[in-house]
Amino acid sequence: MKAIVIGAGIIGTACARELALAGVHVTLVDRAGVAGATTAHGEGNVLVSDKGPGAELRLAQFSRRLWPEVTGDGTEWQAKGGIVVATTEEGARELTAFAAAQRAAGVRAEPLGPAELASAEPHLTLDVTAAVHYPDDAQVQPAGAANVLLDAAVREGATLLTGCEVLGAHSRGGRLTAVHTTAGTLEADLFVNATGPWAGVLSRRLGAPIDVRPRRGEILVTTPLPPTVFHKVYDADYVGAVGGDTDELQASAVVESTRAGTVLLGSSRRAAGFDDRLRPEVLSVIAQRALRLFPCLSGVPAMRAYGGFRPYVTDHLPIIGADPRVDGLWHATGHEGAGIGLAPGTARLLTDLVTGRTPEVDAAPFRVDRPAVLPQGAAG
Repeated sequence: MKAIVIGAGIIGTACARELALAGVHVTLVDRAGVAGATTAHGEGNVLVSDKGPGAELRLAQFSRRLWPEVTGDGTEWQAKGGIVVATTEEGARELTAFAAAQRAAGVRAEPLGPAELASAEPHLTLDVTAAVHYPDDAQVQPAGAANVLLDAAVREGATLLTGCEVLGAHSRGGRLTAVHTTAGTLEADLFVNATGPWAGVLSRRLGAPIDVRPRRGEILVTTPLPPTVFHKVYDADYVGAVGGDTDELQASAVVESTRAGTVLLGSSRRAAGFDDRLRPEVLSVIAQRALRLFPCLSGVPAMRAYGGFRPYVTDHLPIIGADPRVDGLWHATGHEGAGIGLAPGTARLLTDLVTGRTPEVDAAPFRVDRPAVLPQGAAG
């Protein structure tokens, strides 16, 4: 069996690795290079803390179990845990209820008292009304992790073709048999659309549109500091921003350090199409909210800022599986800001479906033929 995986970000490289491990002959293609777009512009989150009970949480828990199998030199894997804090009484009630529901779904969510919180994060604001520790939250270096996944795929016989943009499809008898690219025509038995925010664009070129839209996010990076932030720390408002549907700016405080000593400040979400201009007003909001959690960062220089596009689906669930309209076309996209964390589970689930193995996670919620994904009346 031959497969072409389109898109060499974290999802594409993870899919290439899993398919290759299953004995599939894989060619991974990208119009630019490995991890050059969305993956390179993320924070590297591997989270269970931001997901309520349901299909995405189950996929996140599955992925979290798999991540240690794929880590290696270059991933900068840190199982440092996360701390979610509330700064209002209403926020405390919501966070407490949310954590209780997560615990019922098997998530380790441990309430922290003031003394425990001060010990875990001594530089955090004292204006905290509730805090929950999530020991299973982790972090990787996104581009490094994608390259580790790619290396593993290549060791299993996969090949990489960069500078190769897919322009169209060739079908025979309702089956996709080849794609036309800037590097020529490529034939295979199956094709995986793993192009993240561009999955909607590519799907239209392949004659099977799916509703995936870009959602813009920005991050500030400080100069290197002495040890200051010891977990991924974020305001409970972040969960609401992740699940929000408005096109307007949504921002919440998300603060974490890297191995290099820099501190990443996020997070924002807004509909901006593919406009990649950094917006100073958005960066200002991010900085203000981060300072509410860590006042000690006041006066610390910002070394750089960057932004990227997330693949957004209106029902906030990834798209994983076969396209019912075009035999041979598969999709692995729509993860929005959770693609890093969900990559191993997505790749395993996709490969199970391709090879006929029984998946460990129910694939039905991620199917392509659901109302949020297919234009009305397009399924069949």
